[in-house]
Amino acid sequence: MSKTVITYGTFDLFHIGHLRLLQRCKALGDKLVVAVSSDEFNSTKGKATIIPYAQRAEIVQNIKCVDIVIPEYSWDQKKEDIRHHRVDIFVMGDDWRGKFDELAQYCQVVYLPRTSGVSTTALKGFLHTTGYNESNQPFESS
Repeated sequence: MSKTVITYGTFDLFHIGHLRLLQRCKALGDKLVVAVSSDEFNSTKGKATIIPYAQRAEIVQNIKCVDIVIPEYSWDQKKEDIRHHRVDIFVMGDDWRGKFDELAQYCQVVYLPRTSGVSTTALKGFLHTTGYNESNQPFESS
C-alpha cells in the first residue's frame, strides 16, 4: 500500500538543509507533496523572501524526490490538503514540534530534526551583515 507524505515550507535560498529534509520526507513514503508558501502568505507571517514564489516552486518541483508542488496560501489549508491529496504522513522540521499535533486525527504527524549548521535565517543574516540590500533584489519574478 502506497503512502503519501506532505510537508510545508518557504524554501527561500534553497540549501542543503532543505534538500535533506525533502529526502527524509520522501523516505517515509512513496509520494511526496510539498506545499511552498506563497509570497503573500509569507508577508502575513512577517517573512520577506528573496526568491519569488514562482521560482521557489520551480526549484522544489525539480528536486528528484518531490512528486507534486502546491502553493500554501494560509495556515488553515492543511486539513484540506491532507484530505485532497489523501496524505498518510504530515512532516515538519522539529522546530515546529507540537504546533501541528491536532492534525494527528487526520494522518500521522512527524517532526524531523533540522540539519545542523545551516538555516535560511542564518544565510539572510550573513547577507545582511555583508551589505546585501533587500530593496535591490537581484531576482526577477517570471
